[in-house]
Amino acid sequence: MAPPFALTASGVMSRRINHDFNILTSVGHDRTVQLSLVKGQTPLFPRIFGHEASGVVESVGEGVTHLKPGDHALPVFTGECGECAHCKSEESNMCELLRINTDRGVMINDGKSRFSKDGKPIHHFLGTSTFSEYTVVHAGCVAKINPAAPLDKVCVLSCGICTGFGATVNVAKPKPGSTVAIFGLGAVGLAAAEGARVSGASRIIGIDLVSARFEGAKKFGVNEFVNPKDHDKPVQQVIAEMTNGGVDRAVECTGSIQAMVSAFECVHDGWGVAVLVGVPNKDDAFKTAPINFLSERTLKGTFYGNYKPRTDLPSVVEKYMNGELEVDKFITHSIPFSEINKAFDYMLKGESIRCIIRMQD
Repeated sequence: MAPPFALTASGVMSRRINHDFNILTSVGHDRTVQLSLVKGQTPLFPRIFGHEASGVVESVGEGVTHLKPGDHALPVFTGECGECAHCKSEESNMCELLRINTDRGVMINDGKSRFSKDGKPIHHFLGTSTFSEYTVVHAGCVAKINPAAPLDKVCVLSCGICTGFGATVNVAKPKPGSTVAIFGLGAVGLAAAEGARVSGASRIIGIDLVSARFEGAKKFGVNEFVNPKDHDKPVQQVIAEMTNGGVDRAVECTGSIQAMVSAFECVHDGWGVAVLVGVPNKDDAFKTAPINFLSERTLKGTFYGNYKPRTDLPSVVEKYMNGELEVDKFITHSIPFSEINKAFDYMLKGESIRCIIRMQD
C-alpha cells in the first residue's frame, strides 16, 4: 500500500489506561523513512497511519494520573513506562514495554484494536494512528506539554525534529567552535544541523546527493556543502582534506549504509565522534577497518535523539517557547485533512520539510 490514502469514518472507543485525543498531525518525513513505514512493514490492513502530531486529551482511562481531559499533549511513537530498567536508567530511552514496534496493530494491554468499521477492526500504527480526528494512545506514549504552546507548531516535535536535534545536542555534543558534518539534508538532517547551530559549531558541512538542498539548509546553520557525486574520491576523504584531518562530529541521517561508513571515517582521529540516526536495510553490514576504532574515533547510535518522551519532551517544547529552538522554519505547508494526499505529493517531490494537516478547517 502507498499513497493515495482514502478517507473514511471509523468508530473509536476508549479503554483502560488509554486516552482519546483530538489531533493535529503533520507529514514530511525524509522520503526513505516515510515510504518504508507505508510500504516496507508487515501488511496489517486496513490501518490508520500517522505518528507525528499534537492533541488535546479528550478522556483518560482508569489508573491514569499524569493526564486529565483538556491537557495539551504530544502522542509519541515510542514510550516511557517509567518502571523498566531502561526507563530507570539515565543512559537509555529504549523502554522495554513501549519502544517502537511497526508490526503491532493493536493496544499493548489487551491485544485489541480501538478502531472499527462495520464491526471489523482497523489496525493501529506505531501506537498512535494520528491520521484521525480522535485516537487512543497508551498512557506511557503521551507527553503533557505547556498549554500555551501552539499545537500547529509543536506537533512536529513528536518525531523527526527531536530525532535529529537530539542526535546532535544529546549524543554528538559538539563544542562551541567545532566542525560538524551532517549527512542528509532532509527534515531530520536539518534538525541535526539546527542542533549544531544551537551548540555553537563554527563549520557545519552538509552532505547530500541533491545540490539544490544547500540553499534551504543555510537557515538551519549549514555553511558548507559537499555533493559526493561531484568528486572522484570517497566523500570521507574529501571532508578530511577540507578540515585538516576530519571533522569533530558527524551525524548521519540518511539510512544509507555507505553514508554511515563515510560519516564514521570522516571524523578526526583522537576525538572524533560519529552518530548514526538513519535506519538502514536490515541486511546491510557496516564495514570499516578496525584501525579506525583503534585511532580513537567513536561510533554511536541513537533513537529519537535519546529523549525520554514523557520526561524530556516538555522541556523541548519550552526551548521552542523561549526561542532557543526555531521550529517554525521546518513547517513549509499547511493543508486540511481532506487534502492529505497533497501532503504526500509535496513530500515525494521534495517540495516540503514538514506539512501540517489540519483535522478541522
